[in-house]
Amino acid sequence: MKLPFAHSLRKIAEIIDAKIIGHPDTLVTGLNEIHKVEEGDLMFVDHPKYYDKALKSKASIILINKEVACPEGKALLVSNDPFGDYNKLTKHFSPFEVWSQKENDIHPSATIFPNVVLGDRVKIGRNTIIYPGVIIYSDVTIGDNVIIHANTTIGGDAFYYQKRENGYNKMHSCGSVFIDDEVEIGAACTIDKGVSGETRIGKGSKLDAQVHVGHDTSIGKNCLFAAQVGIAGCVTIEDDVTLWGQVGIPSDVLMRKGSTALGQSGILKDTEEGKTYLGSPAKEARAAFKEMALIKKLPDMLPIK
Repeated sequence: MKLPFAHSLRKIAEIIDAKIIGHPDTLVTGLNEIHKVEEGDLMFVDHPKYYDKALKSKASIILINKEVACPEGKALLVSNDPFGDYNKLTKHFSPFEVWSQKENDIHPSATIFPNVVLGDRVKIGRNTIIYPGVIIYSDVTIGDNVIIHANTTIGGDAFYYQKRENGYNKMHSCGSVFIDDEVEIGAACTIDKGVSGETRIGKGSKLDAQVHVGHDTSIGKNCLFAAQVGIAGCVTIEDDVTLWGQVGIPSDVLMRKGSTALGQSGILKDTEEGKTYLGSPAKEARAAFKEMALIKKLPDMLPIK
């Protein structure tokens, strides 16, 4: 999430009552998660496992729960609760709002059917068709010649919680969704907004009914997803990828260009370009079919009692 204007680190520290390590006049231009950070951004880290990755990221300011050596060119904010304080900052700069459809930009050639609900700062391009029952949250951009079928929801909150003794603490979602030109989205799909970045669907991609796309996931051009595909947050899917029915992909996986996952496969690690995968956990399809053939022979190979 980019801030409306840059704030000094001193001002940010005052909001959350955190200790500054580094120059207090360092400018903060955005708030982002580690998957999306850029120079000028503030990010948080609260587990030693991720300290090194955070400190070496592009982020200029790291909100952290331990005093550590500050990398050159960066600044630290030390907090007892980085998750909670990051939430406090995102809520400060992107508070809850009741939708009033302000700042929407709907092209005159777009067709919006009855019972479509729009949030604020929604942009819809030329010749796009939005069917009944679609809900489009705030900060969603939809390109030209897009078709969105009935009862789809775009821009819902990220499924992102931190477990605590008294239950689950929800991460405040303040990101966006971008849907490029020529995309078609089937009925009853759900596409979550980024936590503080962008969920993206590339030009020409086609989604069947009941597909879920998690927060901050990036889908390339001309992808084809069959019904009931489930994609977690922070997945990267390159161009020309095909996912057949009920494929599941967890966070941080990369599906490379032209790869295919056959029905009900679980893609648990990065794929290779142009290859086809099957099974859960998925493996290269030829190897998976070979294993199936061998398993069928087991009854003939074993003594029958």
